[in-house]
Amino acid sequence: MALPFFASATKRKRDQMLAIDLGGRKTKAVHLQRRSDGFALCRYALLDAPVSEKGLSVNLVSEHLKAVCLALETKTKFVTLALGVDDALVRNLEMPRMQVEDTRQILRVNSRNFLQQDLADHVFDCWLMPVKRQPKKPGEAAKSPSETQKNKVLVTGAKQQLIDDLQTAIKNAGLVADRVIPGLIGPANAFEMALPEVFAKETVALVDLGFKHSTICILQEGDLVLSRVVAIGGDRLTTSLAETMGISYLEAEGIKVGMAAEVESTLEPLLVTLGRELRASIDFFEHQQDKPISHVYFSGGSARSEFIVAMLQVELVVECKTWNPATFLQMALPPHQAAEIDAIAPQLTVAIGAAAAEF
Repeated sequence: MALPFFASATKRKRDQMLAIDLGGRKTKAVHLQRRSDGFALCRYALLDAPVSEKGLSVNLVSEHLKAVCLALETKTKFVTLALGVDDALVRNLEMPRMQVEDTRQILRVNSRNFLQQDLADHVFDCWLMPVKRQPKKPGEAAKSPSETQKNKVLVTGAKQQLIDDLQTAIKNAGLVADRVIPGLIGPANAFEMALPEVFAKETVALVDLGFKHSTICILQEGDLVLSRVVAIGGDRLTTSLAETMGISYLEAEGIKVGMAAEVESTLEPLLVTLGRELRASIDFFEHQQDKPISHVYFSGGSARSEFIVAMLQVELVVECKTWNPATFLQMALPPHQAAEIDAIAPQLTVAIGAAAAEF
């Protein structure tokens, strides 16, 4: 799924794809190439995200995009940007059956009725989930016409001014804006490509451990049926370690990923809180759908720590594992990047998923 706030006019599939995840601390970017037998990962880059007390200006973003392209060593001009959860909302709704463009128009003029917010300055897109016929249970009453004439819709929105500024920054960087999409759907897109059988047939939760936030998306047989943002991310874990141990932020980051078991008492309270928040979303889904979550798949920088994933599994009471979003890609990386890709891959999940919107 793409859910683009902006998409280029052409429908032609790109041979080269550049996708950038504008993260809170690190910007993650990938360069993918279409081949006759699949897709290849040519380069990836992780750069410090630009920081400004007054917010990111068009010029600052433009210069940052130039730096990303330089790091990727690519001449590709078409780029997809993935926005963080602070900049893009994603909601699951039930709406009257209509065409996608009509749905977008209704959201533009009447967002308060469907989203309980006045978002007149926003641009919207939506994904109409396919109607799956469910066998009627014995004794179950027939659904009313109003129930059968509704669509389950995945809706996303972002401020029009932000989208306009990003398009300007992309153009000023010498690039062409192909798509701007919500980063929250990135893990689902990448998961579909990396683990297609699980994606299509199972009910699973995808948790992305981000910098300021963590997200959980529940997939039911290929549909993204629930998503939630939790205001606990890797930054709080690292900051807590740094303050408790009296060490630098960078030292704490290394300990968190490499030696987390040695600082269990410091990490445990935050991980317990995060685990309970994630578990609440799972409980809500399982109660509503009467269907269990089979596995929880973790991505993001903090997911590189086996200890963190193991501690969260205790709270979630579901088998948890880290997954690699690049397994469906052929490797065309330079030697130094090829040697590190398995360790880096969980951080590239959103960027790879953003590129997958083009597939």
